[in-house]
Amino acid sequence: MAQKKILLLTGDYAEDYETMVPFQMLQMIGHEVHAVCPDKAAGDKIKTAIHDFEGDQTYSEKPGHGFVLNATFNDVAGADYDALVIAGGRAPEYLRLNKNVLELVKHFFTNDKPVAAVCHGIQILTAADVVRGRKLTAYPAVAPEVTAAGGTYVNVNVTETVVDGKLVTAPAWPAHHTWIAAFLQVLGTTITL
Repeated sequence: MAQKKILLLTGDYAEDYETMVPFQMLQMIGHEVHAVCPDKAAGDKIKTAIHDFEGDQTYSEKPGHGFVLNATFNDVAGADYDALVIAGGRAPEYLRLNKNVLELVKHFFTNDKPVAAVCHGIQILTAADVVRGRKLTAYPAVAPEVTAAGGTYVNVNVTETVVDGKLVTAPAWPAHHTWIAAFLQVLGTTITL
């Protein structure tokens, strides 16, 4: 397997599982993963939130873990990475307001590199205007943004994933097993037992 260099975009109150699980899984397989957040440096912590589905009209939110970033946002360039992962949670609400985040995301699409986004992480994609003409999924509350941005929202079960070319999306963390598996396939990573 060829090791890939992957950038993971996250921030304060990103969903805990949607930050930690892909970060750890991709490293476990042997990829190099750099986790970044605008205005924070390597060694800084972000606060995460745990979103759960407990039968209410929307997800519940509880405090998550502190997650230590291992790279500095201002030091990264899209050209140095093979792929991008975008965590969900509340962080995308404000990260999408950062023009440097949007330019970084556009780089991966312009250069046809693999991108995996989950849950509310799709809000960053819609703000970067990179979903036009693509099929993707997201947390259902983000569906109107996908449609308004010219994408086709695909309503799937919370454990399912949608792949459109090199874009891999899932509605939330219960899809990690299908989302990461599909992303690995797009990356060209093969695991043999």
